[in-house]
Amino acid sequence: MDICKTYTAAASRYEAMAYPHCGRSGLRLPRVALGLWHNFGDTADYATMKALCCTAFDHGITYFDLANNYGPAYGSAERNFGRLMDDLFRPYRDELVIATKAGYDMWPGPYGNWGSRKYLIASLDQSLRRMHLDYVDIFYHHRMDPETPLEETMGALAQIVRSGKALYVGLSNYDGPTLLRAATILHEMHVPFIVNQNRYSIFDRTIEQNGLKSTSADLGLGIVAFSPLCQGLLTDRYLSGIPEDSRIRRDGRFLKEKSLTPEKLQAIRALSKLAEERGQTLAEMALAWDLKDADVTTVLIGASKPEQILDNIKAIENTRFTAEERQEIDTISLAPGVQGLVR
Repeated sequence: MDICKTYTAAASRYEAMAYPHCGRSGLRLPRVALGLWHNFGDTADYATMKALCCTAFDHGITYFDLANNYGPAYGSAERNFGRLMDDLFRPYRDELVIATKAGYDMWPGPYGNWGSRKYLIASLDQSLRRMHLDYVDIFYHHRMDPETPLEETMGALAQIVRSGKALYVGLSNYDGPTLLRAATILHEMHVPFIVNQNRYSIFDRTIEQNGLKSTSADLGLGIVAFSPLCQGLLTDRYLSGIPEDSRIRRDGRFLKEKSLTPEKLQAIRALSKLAEERGQTLAEMALAWDLKDADVTTVLIGASKPEQILDNIKAIENTRFTAEERQEIDTISLAPGVQGLVR
């Protein structure tokens, strides 16, 4: 039976999910959000995409996160999401928070990269056409541009909001000092800048070290944490080594075999033991750790199977950690040779 012709969202979809405000804005985001980075490009199966997105929405995940260059090929994740909108979600558009980004290379030549006004506005226009949308809820600048004046990049975001093509703006992969400068410019332009998106996990504390986390809290901004499972290392998949069907084996672009050092493997096993004592899987505990305080609004998960989404949502059932548990996690994960990924 074709789900495109029969899909009706579950009536119970809002019963279990929590929806905190994103910073001091009026926008509420689900504690768990779905990223369409992997498994939504032209190399993926469309039936699986439908199953993933329907499972997510049926269980309260209302935030779908994209970028112009997600694929492969570039633009294909947005194009496939446009097809999903037409086939499944058009009646539910006002219940969804759809985000996209621009900042990485997208098309040839000098105008398809970084943070110029020309690139950002053109990229969003292309994204809207691919997704069959009139607007996105959040538009992010995807990374800092060392050469374009920050005033120009922020001015482009202001123009995008004034045009009605985005309701809110966010920044991704910024550091604390640059974020503070950007926020000042956007505030003066009366732009609804509400959220940062950055990598954050037990194994990657960069946003704590570069001031992004504390600066966001001071400014009343939410944080969307991506890679909360550290590209899958903070799961049970690697407890006994590297499975043949793992991401390391299938796609070494973002997670390399040398990432799984003896020190990292020892830490994974110790964290898994602690998670078991808490009545959680390692993945559930890792997501819960990101959500343990109000600074992080939502964790951004990826999935290749609907069951993974259901498992990850369980993390919100217990995000409380004792002082002893926090200390043990720090002792394990901050040991020499454990933090970060080897790229």
